[in-house]
Amino acid sequence: MIEGTRQMTDKAIKLVIVTGLSGAGKTVAIQSFEDLGYFTIDNMPPALLPKFIDLIQQTNDNNKLAVVVDMRSRLFFNEVNAILDQLETNQAIQFNILFLDATDNELVSRYKETRRSHPLAVDGRVLDGITKERELLAPLKNMSQNVVDTSNLTPRQLRKTISQQFSEDHNSDRFRIEVMSFGFKYGLPLDADLVFDVRFLPNPYYLPELRQQTGLDQAVYQYVMGQPESENFYQHLIELLKPILPAYRKEGKSILTIAIGCTGGQHRSVAFTHRLAEDLKTNWTINESHRDKNRRKETVNRS
Repeated sequence: MIEGTRQMTDKAIKLVIVTGLSGAGKTVAIQSFEDLGYFTIDNMPPALLPKFIDLIQQTNDNNKLAVVVDMRSRLFFNEVNAILDQLETNQAIQFNILFLDATDNELVSRYKETRRSHPLAVDGRVLDGITKERELLAPLKNMSQNVVDTSNLTPRQLRKTISQQFSEDHNSDRFRIEVMSFGFKYGLPLDADLVFDVRFLPNPYYLPELRQQTGLDQAVYQYVMGQPESENFYQHLIELLKPILPAYRKEGKSILTIAIGCTGGQHRSVAFTHRLAEDLKTNWTINESHRDKNRRKETVNRS
């Protein structure tokens, strides 16, 4: 074996397996990885992955590989668990699973726009195919280090999310914490790893002077965090998170999503999310977001 080949063989392969619900954005995702300098393959049968990785290791071209594995390869899909076990024990491979998800309503809407049939519902309803696919992919989603809900993401926003998680600029510390607020009335975030409910706290919505403000406004923030039960809950939350955050990073997870919800996602959850994000910034890479902060206002404006 020549020296150049030996050096490449010893170099770890960075592999990203892109999977998830049909219509959730895998085409945009694989294009994003190509822009990041990855060698990309769409619709890769899982059984071919080990052989292809062997070929990559014998070249000097690229050690970054991103492949899409989805239900179009369903004849081979039963083999995916065995293949992933092989990859996990191979010290020459660093791999992550990126799972793209979206709500049923959003997926149905996308299929109606494109007028394409669902791969698991060629002769039936699109929703039936989505339901079946969710069931089949549930184990793979549970194994994924990165779960992204694309329901409210534009293609540009999805590209930005992938760049933040997988670009070389972030390799020095891949672990990142997403702290987000949401409203239970609009549904749970699909990509949340930890969910906390603050609906038991006094609600500023019932105070006319605070109703149109959000938890980022000082008056609302002080009202929410000034309640004795708020401080008590917050201190317990911090103590809960202290030991588990390092464990998530040690396990190899690149992004952890902590979601805090109240009824409408405008007041209590926003204030709690903001405080938690500010406190965690001392030791962690944090991104703070508020999914439903302005949704009530937008709804009123549309009516």
